[in-house]
Amino acid sequence: MSFKGWIIAGAVLAAGAVSVGTSAQPVTPTRPPVRATPAEPVVVELFTAQGCSGCPAANRVVEALAQEPGVIALTYAVDYWDYLGWPDTFARPEFAQRQRAYLQAMRLRGVYTPQVIIDGRRQLSGVRRADVQRAVDQEAERRVFPPQVEFREAGDRVGVGSGTAPEGGAEVWAVTYRPGPQSVTVNGGDNRGRVVRHVNVVRSLSRLGAWTGRPVLYDLPDTEAGEAVAVLVQARADRRILTAATL
Repeated sequence: MSFKGWIIAGAVLAAGAVSVGTSAQPVTPTRPPVRATPAEPVVVELFTAQGCSGCPAANRVVEALAQEPGVIALTYAVDYWDYLGWPDTFARPEFAQRQRAYLQAMRLRGVYTPQVIIDGRRQLSGVRRADVQRAVDQEAERRVFPPQVEFREAGDRVGVGSGTAPEGGAEVWAVTYRPGPQSVTVNGGDNRGRVVRHVNVVRSLSRLGAWTGRPVLYDLPDTEAGEAVAVLVQARADRRILTAATL
């Protein structure tokens, strides 16, 4: 089976000024160079909760990352902080289940918030802004030549092309989310009285099927007005994300 019109992120270099110095007085750049759009998108998954006192800071970190070229940022609200007195309005049990799957794959001691998972390969605290940015930049430089992804023009199906499947195979997931920021006034728990802001809040997760290295066409879940879909091709065993695309 063949697919046409594969969606591949182009490498777009940002123009920057070049400073020239002399040997007697070298010029030190005051800002790091602008990172080019990676050929393969970096997926940043934030596990957060409205009742978590440290989470608003991590939410801001991920909101900034969501503006970067080549980054797919997704926010999953978990429900295990609800006992503090505020039931998270975005949380669903399957989001905490996804976080626990990373726990097992990475052999971590336990789940926590705010946790950032990058490309399913590494994890760190979402409040460590510099460390999170460094990890994203490193992932953007990694090239694995994954299978290509194509959304059909009608927007109801997606194709994943041929490639080398990881040991144990892979799964294709559809993540439905609300693009952009959303704010919630928290009326209980540790964040009582605060307005908590989130970006790209995940609404649902759907497993579309298995991927074994051969081209496959999958049906996408229905979405509501204003929602978007990210498709992730993810190794079943170690949970690393092979590639991703958004509709």
